[in-house]
Amino acid sequence: MVDLQETPATPPVDYEGDERYGWIAGGALLIALGWGLGVVGNLLLHAIAPASGLLLVWVRIFPTLGVYAWAVVGLGLFTGAFGTALLALGGRTPRGRFVLPGYDYRNERSP
Repeated sequence: MVDLQETPATPPVDYEGDERYGWIAGGALLIALGWGLGVVGNLLLHAIAPASGLLLVWVRIFPTLGVYAWAVVGLGLFTGAFGTALLALGGRTPRGRFVLPGYDYRNERSP
C-alpha cells in the first residue's frame, strides 16, 4: 500500500544543472551595469560635457554633478558591491544540483 500523501505527484528530475553559472552571470552583469555604467559612465559623461550641456537622446547632461547624478553613482556603487557578493557566492557554492533547503534529497530513491 502506498501513502499518497507522502508520494510526490511527479518524480524528482535531475537536469544536471549548476547554480553557480547563474550566480556568476548575475554578479558579472550587476558589476558591469553598476560600476561600469552607473559610476564610470556617469562620471565620464559629466567630465566630457561642455558648459552648455551635452544632449544625449532627450537628456541634457551638464559638467556639474547634481543630486540625480550622485544618486546614480551611489546606486551604481551598491549594485557593483552586490554583484561582487554574488560572484563570491558563486565561487564558494559547491558544484552540484540545486536543492531546496529543508528537504533531504540524499534519501530520495531513483525510480
